[in-house]
This record gives sequence, C-alpha cells and structure tokens, in this order.
Amino acid sequence: MNLHLYNSATRTVEPLKPVKPGHVGIYLCGATVQGSPHIGHMRSAVAFDTLIRWLKYNGIEVTYIRNITDIDDKILRKSAEANQPWWAWAAKFEREFAAAYEALGLLPPTFEPRATAHITDQLHLIERLMERGHAYADGQGNVYFDVHSLDDYGSLTRQELANMRTTEDESQIDAATEAGKKDPRDFALWKAWKPTEPTTAAWESPWGKGRPGWHLECSAMSERYLGETFDIHGGGIDLRFPHHENEQAQSHGAGWGFAQMWVHNAWVTLKGEKMSKSLGNSLLVADILETVPAPVLRFALGTVHHRSTVEYGEETIAAAQATWERFAGFVTRATQLAQQQQLPEIPEDALASHPLPEAFCQAMDDDLNVAGALAVIYEHLKAGNSAISASDFERMYQALWDVRAMLAILGLDPGSAQWAPFVFGNMQGEGQMQQALDHLVTAVIAERAQARAEKDWAKADDLRDRLTAAGIIVEDSPEGARWHLA
Repeated sequence: MNLHLYNSATRTVEPLKPVKPGHVGIYLCGATVQGSPHIGHMRSAVAFDTLIRWLKYNGIEVTYIRNITDIDDKILRKSAEANQPWWAWAAKFEREFAAAYEALGLLPPTFEPRATAHITDQLHLIERLMERGHAYADGQGNVYFDVHSLDDYGSLTRQELANMRTTEDESQIDAATEAGKKDPRDFALWKAWKPTEPTTAAWESPWGKGRPGWHLECSAMSERYLGETFDIHGGGIDLRFPHHENEQAQSHGAGWGFAQMWVHNAWVTLKGEKMSKSLGNSLLVADILETVPAPVLRFALGTVHHRSTVEYGEETIAAAQATWERFAGFVTRATQLAQQQQLPEIPEDALASHPLPEAFCQAMDDDLNVAGALAVIYEHLKAGNSAISASDFERMYQALWDVRAMLAILGLDPGSAQWAPFVFGNMQGEGQMQQALDHLVTAVIAERAQARAEKDWAKADDLRDRLTAAGIIVEDSPEGARWHLA
C-alpha cells in the first residue's frame, strides 16, 4: 500500500513503513472511565476505526490496542464524591463506553487492557528506569521520572524544559506528590497511598503501597502487546502534552524505540469552544442517540478529516442526516431493483475484496482524506441514480457495489448488518419496505397525473413539491413519470 500519514512528531506527511512488513501495530489512548462518554471521546475512536478499516482493506494485519484507564486521581475523587467504590464507578462507565463504541459500529480492538490488570508490568518498568538512571524515589513512597536525565525530553511537542512550569496534568497534581520532587518538572511514576484514599486503590511495591502515575500504564502496556518498537501511537491532540510526551520519555528512557509515528486527531468544538466538562458543554453519546440515528452521528464525526476540528451543532447534524439519507436511499432503491431483476445479493464480507475506484484510493492514501473520498462516492451515487432513471440495471448494480464498498471503508455501508436496521427497518421478507414506499409514491404520482390532465397545475406542482421535500425526485418522460430517491 501507499498510505501516507501526518506524523505529529516530525510535523510532516510521511509514508507508513511498518516495522514488520504486512503488519501494523497501533496503540490508541482509550477512555479514562471517570464519567459517561461524550462525542469528544468518540471523535478519536471513529477516526482510528477508519484508519484500521483502510489498512485491513489493503491486506495489512492490524494489532490494535486501546487501553482503559480504570484507576487515577479523577476516578478516586469522583467515586468518593458519589460515595461509591472506585472500582464500581470505573466499571459502570467502562460499560457505557463499550455501549457507545458498539452503537457507532466501531471494530473491536485486538485487546483492550486495563491499567489495574498491568500493575506488575508497570512496576517492572519503574525498576528498569531507576536502573538506567532516569527515575528516583523520595523515600516517602513516591517515585518520579527525572526529566533532566533524558536528552530528548520535550522533542514530541518541541518544547524546552526551561519554558515549562510543570509536566503534570493539572488534574493529577497534589501537594503530597509534589513535595518529594527534585525538580517541579519531574513527573510521578508511582504515587504513595494516602490515608484519605481507599485501601483497595493501592498495591504493594518496593517503595511502599501506592498506585501508578497516569502516564506509566501506556508505556508498559504498549510494550507488552506491541513490543519495544511499534508503528503508530494515536490519540486526541489534547493528549500530546503532557501525557504523550511523558509516555515517550518513559519508553525512550527504558531503551525502547516506542512509536515510529504519532497520529493525533483534532477535537470537537461547540460554537468554537473545545468540548470539556469544565465548560459544561459536553454532549453525552447516550443522550444524543435518543434523537439522532447512530449512523448520522458517526457520519458527522467521521467524515471530517481527522486533523480538522468538528464543529458540532444542529447544522452539522442536519447536513450529516441529509447526506446519509441520500446514500441510504440509493442503496435501498438499488437493492430492491436488483432483487427484482434477480441480480445476485451482495454479501457484506465480499465488499472487502471489491476493487475500489483509483481516485478513492488516492484520497485515502493521502493522510486519510475522507473529503476527497466522499467526493468519489458522490460521483458513483449520481451515476447509480442516473442508471436507475434509465432502467440500466447492470450499471446500477455496479454502482451499488462501488458505493457500498467505499462507504464500508468509512464504517457507513447502509447495507451492513450494523446499519441495515436503520435503512430497511425491521420488516421481514424481501422488499417489503420498498414495496410500501413504491405504493405510496405511485399513488401520489397518479394523483398528480390526474391533476395535470385536469389542468390543475397548482395542485400538480404542490404534489411534486411534497415529493421533492421528502427526498423523492420525479422525472417525467413520454412513457410516464419515474421516481427515485434524491
């Protein structure tokens, strides 16, 4: 394949050169299960789902690791405020994230490790860093990474230590942990247990009971499942500092090559403001899905370039809904006509080997240019609708294959098992929904024809406008009126 991706570390678009030919290892920073998933969380997951689908279509074996942070300061704080065990609090939101991923049709990761299941790996990493002179203990149960010990610290985000005040996330800072640092810019690898914290939230270590710092888990788990050097590390652009910078420092300090390429997605904004709970503008996935169909939400989040901001709002959803309905309408109509013409059914798994238009492939290989890819899908959609109007069923059938196969790369194939219920409804038996629609539209067309015969042009125009407003195009011909979805 010829995939080029923007590498955040070098700030250039580079060819993907797998460490192991024919295989790509991806580590994506997943959820910190402190609360319900919002669309900002899903932005990253959807973007990487598209990348993985494209890699697999090109015959690449993918090992995809998406972690779960199920212990950290925020989880302990929020669970205490709710008077619930921290582990029960984390498990509740882990299930909510799983439901959101499933609702949006995301491919499951190869493995989804939890931080609490890899404490031993994290302890071994700390010991390795101490042996190599990159970490130190304060004698009070805390262990820190010495940022001055690593020459390339700050290289991911191109920052100088002299310009930094801290390398900790603000939500992770507390006086007890800060007290033992030699330099305020050092960051915590291991945090000593505090009497105010649950005893269940602490593990034995050579330095006393405690728990890992936020960054440690990702270095330990990426090495565990992908090896010392792997292909792509991903996540939201807001994680670049300090989280990803500190991950890289830990892994480089351990002597590992770590990620060869960094791929970051931009965030979701509401009226220009980054989504965050502190701003009170987070939109929960479960709430949105009560009024917005899941494929429409996925379309809104996944058809904007991953490095571009998604401006979320009513207009965004309306545009996504209109486009989705155009694609779904064509697939519905063409599938029904193909059945009537006794053309073979298109198996969903066969789409993975269907040859795609060269222009589509070029767009996807160009840093996952989904806008360019969509333009190609539109062209084939128009060709398919024209073929329907001309009763050219062979050309229509080819367009149906092409449109479905391209949309499948974006996780939006209307004929897939994931989305067919949204498109074809829950009716049983072939063509029942289409037959019902055809019956209703034909009745309106007949009424319009009668109005035209009676020269009631106002009524005829009104009936046609009503069909147009419903997304139905009527085309008059010497043989009578034909209709198709817009």
